[in-house]
Amino acid sequence: MKNFIEFHRVFKKYADDYVALNNVSFIINKGEFVSIVGHSGAGKSTLLRLLLAELKPTSGAVKYNGIPVNELTRHETAIYRRRIGMVFQEYKLLPDRTAYENIAFAMEAAGRTDEEIEKDVPEVLDLVGLKRKLWSFPHELSGGERQRVAIARAVINQPEVLVADEPTGNLDPLNTEDVMQILKKVNDLGTTVILTTHNKGVVDSLKKRVITMEHGAVVKDDEKGKYEI
Repeated sequence: MKNFIEFHRVFKKYADDYVALNNVSFIINKGEFVSIVGHSGAGKSTLLRLLLAELKPTSGAVKYNGIPVNELTRHETAIYRRRIGMVFQEYKLLPDRTAYENIAFAMEAAGRTDEEIEKDVPEVLDLVGLKRKLWSFPHELSGGERQRVAIARAVINQPEVLVADEPTGNLDPLNTEDVMQILKKVNDLGTTVILTTHNKGVVDSLKKRVITMEHGAVVKDDEKGKYEI
């Protein structure tokens, strides 16, 4: 049986001989919720960029359903990336488009029809608790609401994986809790969630798998872990 996501003895060295990842190996199963934690410079960002096929490993392999992602052609890479939804700390919403239009834009880019857009966008905004904010622009939304729109945009095309890179970094505790509840809901619907965060409270409350990184290496991998750095 093929592993869903696998890092196999991955090394990543940059041009200045800086070793960003040092013999990293782990497997993420379909439907898991995994937090990846570590101080700045631990290798989390490099790890995500390898998963997204933005970088190639110096040695080792990053595999998705048994296929090394760094061996994909440019066309295959574009198709592969559609399987992964991304949520960032900075939201990255289009400022001159409403919540509806930001999400519709992602659907249009994936070749979805107008009928699908009209049906699915209100449903996904309802999922994140923002059905009444359909026609609000980003500047009319709070930080927590913007992040919820960003999550809706990331999952609208039903990706197999949702990568949330420090999604609560700019949020207060109340909005942080709201966002985490939505990520858990997305996971409950069957999407694999990979979360990177510095927020100890978030990780400890999840009681889910935690991969801890230090100096480019995995130093701990606990099935129901805590933020221990």
